[in-house]
Amino acid sequence: MKIKMTYKILSTVVLLCTFLGCTSLDEEILDESLTGTGQAEIVSGSIAPVYGLLRQVWLHTVNFGLQEIASDEAILPYRGGTDWFDGGKFIAVHQHVMTPGNSLVGDTWTFITLSISRAVIAEERLRAEAELGNVEAQDALYEMTAMKAYLNTLALDNWGLVFKKESSDQLSVLVRGQEAIDYIESELLSVVDVINNDKGPGRFTKDAVSALLARLYLNAAVYRDPYGTPDFSASDMDKVILYTNDIISQPYSLSAEYFDLFDDNNNANSEIIFSLDQRGVLQTEHSRWAYWSISGDQIPRPEFPNTRGTDAAAATPDFYQTWVDAYGDVDPAAADARFFKRNTIVSEELQNLTGFTPTNDSAHFYCIAAEQFEIDRGLLRGIIWGPRKDSGGNILTCDDGRIRIYPVINRRTSGADLKYVDHTLKVNFTAEGSLHNTGYRFSKYQFSHTAPNCCTNSSVDIVLIRLGEIYLMRAEAKLRKGDNAGALADINTLRTSRAARPEQTPNALNAIDLDILFRESGFELYWEGFRRNYQIRFGKYEGSWTGKTDTDVSKRLFPLPQQAIDGASSEEGFLVQNPGY
Repeated sequence: MKIKMTYKILSTVVLLCTFLGCTSLDEEILDESLTGTGQAEIVSGSIAPVYGLLRQVWLHTVNFGLQEIASDEAILPYRGGTDWFDGGKFIAVHQHVMTPGNSLVGDTWTFITLSISRAVIAEERLRAEAELGNVEAQDALYEMTAMKAYLNTLALDNWGLVFKKESSDQLSVLVRGQEAIDYIESELLSVVDVINNDKGPGRFTKDAVSALLARLYLNAAVYRDPYGTPDFSASDMDKVILYTNDIISQPYSLSAEYFDLFDDNNNANSEIIFSLDQRGVLQTEHSRWAYWSISGDQIPRPEFPNTRGTDAAAATPDFYQTWVDAYGDVDPAAADARFFKRNTIVSEELQNLTGFTPTNDSAHFYCIAAEQFEIDRGLLRGIIWGPRKDSGGNILTCDDGRIRIYPVINRRTSGADLKYVDHTLKVNFTAEGSLHNTGYRFSKYQFSHTAPNCCTNSSVDIVLIRLGEIYLMRAEAKLRKGDNAGALADINTLRTSRAARPEQTPNALNAIDLDILFRESGFELYWEGFRRNYQIRFGKYEGSWTGKTDTDVSKRLFPLPQQAIDGASSEEGFLVQNPGY
């Protein structure tokens, strides 16, 4: 689904429309996908703006960044005292000292609530059309009901509240706790048995709705009492097992090559249940989850010389240590295919950089066709390799026209005394720990072959629900019910399925408990926006990790943005700030 949008909305208007009711937003929409060109007909014209806005929700500097940076998985320091400070919003979120004015929280709120408002408008238009007998409109209506429930689940995760809103001219009703669970559940149950199941991963289907129900029941104990110790009921866990069983029985399969899940052609991957469809070359598509973490000195797509990373988020030493603890004396790159995949095949002779520096290594390279170059995937450590430019900004080539691959020069931090980019384990908020090269880097998503620069025109779908998560949810529900054998079987199925590189296929485990299952969730789902949710559910969110010592349970939920509270001030008591802020 391809949608190009130009937003002409003031934040205050967004807030008022979300809460108080509007019939339209000042938004120019050009749909370029569902029906071809120009202004789409009623069905595609109603749902395209909603699916399209999901791109904004999952931007690296919106909900994705909020989930990653708040957890023990990722950290984003003030790079070299020049990059990524952004008013301190990333540091505050990581340290759990954010305020109602934090713009990372505020932008996430804006796009989630705006998307809910868009879904409500789409429901209205489609319901009217369905009542006239339009079967396609009826199924699209089911999709929008599922989308509204999905977005409300994100709101419940982040702020502990849900927006009950059935028409655009209604005042939203805000509910929390069991009432919020009941509302989302009722929305999902109303469509799970009637929604179409053959539209592909870029649209909501029966299996995607079943996955959302499983997520809801798995997290219900947290949603009921977000500041207490979760009480996981057997009935909730039974429902998780029921819906995950149903999905696992469908014709999905775990991807033998783990990183195929995050490649250019992943729309056809048989493990993916729901994704943000990015096939195409519009400016609205992004390599956002690819470029955000990798080095700004790397050129990941040499056929497009302006491609680069941004030296932003890095893996915390604490998250890396979970891999070391699991595999002991064996390097996790050798033990687990999910940790690392080598694509830059550097000979042993070239790997030896003894005596070499960026000033004397002009002959220390290998050659490859520009279109065939791929950066390594997984967690990047140490010195990285990639293309190099001459003083005129041209990529250096071999005599046959292929490009030269060198150790990448650290031009951002090393100054006059040039060094190579060497990603170190140590990364923190000190001056030394904030240099551009510090921290191991996430390279989970392929840098798209359609991306002409750091940011736009990606054809890699953003994976939001996949079969690997379904196995993890079923294993957790079984374990919380005391079925250790069943949980272990599910985790071992997941581990041993990643068998495309047999020497790196993870071995089956001999035993499992909640700590091991939590660890496995990190290995399977890192850099997919899940870590904060899992930490809260497993009682890990009040722990200490690099740069973070806050233990206040009220920080499990984010503050309601002050701008939102001010925007709804005409309705006294409508928005009440979360405790602790």
